Amino acid sequence: MAPSVPSGALGLGSSVDSVFVKICGITCAEDALLATAMGADALGFIFATSRRQVAESVVRDIVGQLPPDVLTVGVFRDRGKARVVETVNTIGLKAAQLHGRESPATCQWVAERVPMTIRALPAGSPDLQRFDEYGADLLLLDSPAPGSGEVFDWSLAEGAPSNRPMLLAGGLTPDNVASAIEEVDPYGVDVSTGVEAEPGRKDPRLLRAFMANARAAQPVRYEGDAERRPFDWQEEG
Repeated sequence: MAPSVPSGALGLGSSVDSVFVKICGITCAEDALLATAMGADALGFIFATSRRQVAESVVRDIVGQLPPDVLTVGVFRDRGKARVVETVNTIGLKAAQLHGRESPATCQWVAERVPMTIRALPAGSPDLQRFDEYGADLLLLDSPAPGSGEVFDWSLAEGAPSNRPMLLAGGLTPDNVASAIEEVDPYGVDVSTGVEAEPGRKDPRLLRAFMANARAAQPVRYEGDAERRPFDWQEEG
């Protein structure tokens, strides 16, 4: 299902032989540094109302401690578009993830003003059929109850557009991530709850197991359109 994305297309040195991994719901420098040390490609910081919501000042401090090749993502839900852009660019984040009811026009406006944009949509959503209208670089496919940490029927991923790299989310854990990758063949996976000791704090053992199982999974990829690869923030920046 996932289009082939050339190595380094995200500017992160990730290989087409292993899945891209985003660890979301980071709230402290300790967890951020742990995740990157274990090989995470991207970290997500939630600015929407949530038990994992984190202050901008905290994120700015964390980002300043991270290796430059880590994709740092601000997660927003129905926040004013100008505020999203200001937050991303002021902190120095590399991507905005829109996880609410943002319209295609809003998403496009943000995408024109930040290095990279991820649009989250629930599996089965009719909006998947018009994903190109959002102007986003990546699709994050979540459960029909986004952010719930619930696993959805992975066969619903067949409704996702095949011409855009997709991150699979929704109830992933160390125990099911390999099966998810083998069945869905996403460009990457996104996890938060499944590697937590408690809301907002990661469990080192779960995180290590998740990374190992995700990296070991070997879905069969096919050659896609190289022109549709994600925005390379390192080259364009």
